[in-house]
Amino acid sequence: MASFITLLAEVHRCTLCSAHLPLGPRPVLQVHPQARILIAAQAPGRKVHETGIPFTDASGERLRTWMGVDAKTFYDRKCIAILPMGFCYPGTGKSGDLPPRPECALAWRKQLLSEMQHLRLTLVIGAYAKAWHLPDAPSSLTETVRAWQRWWPEVLPLPHPSPRNNLWLRRNPWFEQEVLPVLQKRIADLGAHHFSS
Repeated sequence: MASFITLLAEVHRCTLCSAHLPLGPRPVLQVHPQARILIAAQAPGRKVHETGIPFTDASGERLRTWMGVDAKTFYDRKCIAILPMGFCYPGTGKSGDLPPRPECALAWRKQLLSEMQHLRLTLVIGAYAKAWHLPDAPSSLTETVRAWQRWWPEVLPLPHPSPRNNLWLRRNPWFEQEVLPVLQKRIADLGAHHFSS
């Protein structure tokens, strides 16, 4: 545990890509060696940068609903780890937030994951997390999510829970009908007992 605390302190002091961050470095992640569920996300948005708490936005509300957990469970770091591909807000481009900075994953991801030996389920959200965790997956998000049983029950690829994906969800009703009940049961079986209504 001492090595993990030291590593986490180093992560929070990281300034590797500060020259590229419009609001400066503020690593936002939630990790603990005992966590059994990992959310592999993209990068914090502006609102998350301001609060310093992951998924404090509409995406987080939808993700908690998908998982069938309440905020208390979601923010219990001994239960659920949240490890984005980039820990700091990367800024905004023409069509939304910029991609996660690549330096982050290269510097820290393997070290942090090696400290989490109890992980039983990884939720892979977004193209950058998919490239890292599922390098053999189809290039299409829809094809990857449709093939979810290929990696189940250890890994589950998800569409991003952002409101920007409402159209995708309407076009792919099978996702909420077929995948989410299985996901919620798995999360309950892993000990996340505080369910959202």
